[in-house]
Amino acid sequence: MAEFSRSPPTLLSASLTSVMSHQDWGVLSKDEAVKIEKDLEDGNLLKVVSDMRRPLELVSQMPVNIAVTGESGNGISTFINALREIGHEEEASAPTGVVTTTETRAAYSSPLFPKAVLWDLPGTGVATDTLQEYHVAMQFSQYDLFIIIASQQFSMNHVMLAKTIADMGKKFYIVWTKLDLDLSSSTLPGCELQQTIKNHIMRSLQKQRVCEPPIFLVSSLKPSSYNFPGLRDTLQTGLSQVRCDGPLQHLMHACEKIISHREASVQQKITLQPLQGFLGFWYADDLAECLEAYRSVFGVNAEALREYEQSKRSTLTDYRSVMRSQDVQCVRWRDWKLWVMTFVVTKMFFFCLSLCPGLRTCVIPYFRQMKHRRCLKIVAEETKTVLGKMLRDSVMPCNTQCGKKLPADPADSLSVLQIP
Repeated sequence: MAEFSRSPPTLLSASLTSVMSHQDWGVLSKDEAVKIEKDLEDGNLLKVVSDMRRPLELVSQMPVNIAVTGESGNGISTFINALREIGHEEEASAPTGVVTTTETRAAYSSPLFPKAVLWDLPGTGVATDTLQEYHVAMQFSQYDLFIIIASQQFSMNHVMLAKTIADMGKKFYIVWTKLDLDLSSSTLPGCELQQTIKNHIMRSLQKQRVCEPPIFLVSSLKPSSYNFPGLRDTLQTGLSQVRCDGPLQHLMHACEKIISHREASVQQKITLQPLQGFLGFWYADDLAECLEAYRSVFGVNAEALREYEQSKRSTLTDYRSVMRSQDVQCVRWRDWKLWVMTFVVTKMFFFCLSLCPGLRTCVIPYFRQMKHRRCLKIVAEETKTVLGKMLRDSVMPCNTQCGKKLPADPADSLSVLQIP
């Protein structure tokens, strides 16, 4: 197949200038942005990901603020000490006691969570009278991640805290901190009790239409038991996601603009030039050949994806599985417009039209262009999906931390809790 003919560099640069601005690229320098724009236009996703790795690695070292909050008396400070794996008697520990000991915000760090600040917030009802006042006084907007502490009961205050945080678009976990006391005082079997607690939390959140967050049942007095190790592992992964999600979304938005611009440019060529001329088709009505040509244009053909997988030296992720356009029949059935255009009856209808000289020169090319524009659209959207996956995989842990595999949903780990 002939190589896709590219626009002259001067015209390409001019068109990109009208699409993108330096601010669109966020963490990238101007030179990096220009280089990545060119790589995207050339359909070289391997170089795009490689060029973005350095700035994204810098972003992954940014500090993250974690707020630990809940009702007064839930053992917030005790939990923070347990999370940091330090004793209450140590000088750097958060003060604890049977009476309220935290009346103002306090910040703590831990070598277990580098570049992260744990904020010990006073419980609701201590510093302010209402949740709205608490939200403002505790400066919720400055935190990247929240841990809501509960014990003995999951009250409406907990639910409204979760709703407030969710409405801000922030991530949060719910941690039940006195599981040891619940197990010792309950007549229910351990697994049944834990499921009962979890179900109660989920139902309470669902009543206020709050999406279920990761839920952990732990004991702050036994930081190596129950689900505490799983909480630490999930928090490590969560910190990476919090650091990278924003910059990644910003970069992906910029990349998607370039891919869309590339799509528009090719669409214009489809309209103005003979398909065999600029894409090198042997048969312009062959759907498989047409999809493969457009995959090559965007750099997501099988050979390019195989090269990227080999560069990662990993077989964990098969990027080709994301490309539904690899399977022609799958594309036809999942895209109704393309299905109609390639239906047997439709083909026969166009064959009959082709027998009429007048219609052959106007109607047939028009519908052929429609089909090609649809194929182009499908491949362009898949390119955005594949690039997003490549970027996430290049900076995010692949569901592992310190050699341990995490469950796909952290809440699912409740089913494998260690019961004494």
